[in-house]
Amino acid sequence: MEFFCYHRDRPGSLPLREKLIEEHWSYMDRFPLIARGPVFDGGVLTGSVHIVDVPSAAEARAFAFDEPCYQAGAYRDVLVRRWRNVLGRTMWDFTGGREGHLVLGFGSGEPVDLVPGRTEELVAYGPLLSDDGTQWLGTAALVRSADPAALLTLDRYDAVEVHEWQFGGRR
Repeated sequence: MEFFCYHRDRPGSLPLREKLIEEHWSYMDRFPLIARGPVFDGGVLTGSVHIVDVPSAAEARAFAFDEPCYQAGAYRDVLVRRWRNVLGRTMWDFTGGREGHLVLGFGSGEPVDLVPGRTEELVAYGPLLSDDGTQWLGTAALVRSADPAALLTLDRYDAVEVHEWQFGGRR
C-alpha cells in the first residue's frame, strides 16, 4: 500500500535537521519510496514529503514517526494518508528537472481529479484516502509547472496548498 507522508518543520529546527541529515537519508534508504524531498515556502525549508510503499497503515505510521528528525523534535506535525500512485512510477522515472511544487488539495465527499491531465508535468500524482482506501480525502501531486494549482478543480476542495519542492536524497 502506498502512503503519503508530509512532515512539517517546527520553526527554528533547521540546525537540528542539518545535524541529522545523514541519519535521515540512511533511514529513508531502508524503505521503498515513490518520491521524497524537501518542501520550501519562499525559499525557506518548511518540511519534507515522503511517499512510501509499505504493507499497512500501521507500518506507514511507524515509518513517519520513527524517522530520526521527527524523533529529535524537528517536525511540528506529520500528515499520513493512504495514497494511490495513479502514474505508476517513481520520481526517479521522471525525465524532467529536479525542482517543482507540492500541491495538496483537501476535500471530502465525491472524489474529483482522479484522472490527471498534463501527465508530462507530473512527477507523482494520486488521491489522498482514508486508511482503508474507501474515502477520498483529497489529492496530492508533485508537479513541474508554471501554474501548479491549475491541475486541480479548485472549487471542489476545502483548501489547497502549493509549496516549492525538490527531489530528495543524497546529492
